[in-house]
Amino acid sequence: MFSTQLSGLFKRLQDNNEEAIEDSARLLAQAIVSEGRIYVYATDEMAGVIDEAIYGLEPLANIKEWKGQSLDSVHSSDRFLLFSRTSSDEEILRFATELEKAHISFIAVSSNRTESNELQELADVHIDLKLTKPLLPDDEGNRYGYPSLIAALFVYHGIKFTIDEIVKEYDI
Repeated sequence: MFSTQLSGLFKRLQDNNEEAIEDSARLLAQAIVSEGRIYVYATDEMAGVIDEAIYGLEPLANIKEWKGQSLDSVHSSDRFLLFSRTSSDEEILRFATELEKAHISFIAVSSNRTESNELQELADVHIDLKLTKPLLPDDEGNRYGYPSLIAALFVYHGIKFTIDEIVKEYDI
């Protein structure tokens, strides 16, 4: 049952975010072709995306984990990729506000679970993970199985594969 629900989630993510994934990849590819950095920052369990992006078998080019240093060290060719469980994550919102005030381009990936989506308004591109509740019902009417990291990794790989295609065109 979980694999069926995950398959449906992946299909929704692909169908509803295809353009946002392409826009994200273009924005991040700009950093790579201009020899800038892509900084990745994530909260809570979403830090698993950082490990995949940096230490995975196929790391993303020019990627570096953001560890809270001063934004003064960021160049105009650098970009940020932010991951959080929800768009209301206070830590991500605080950092996104700093990036927006500093005119630094960034992509945010999270589930939008509120009426107003401040993170979406701040980000150059926001990708909604579409996880509003756990996927599986139990016998008492509760739900369990909230695969936020799995969904984030799915989106990350979609962005990365698209970046690879874009950058390959520049290597001619």
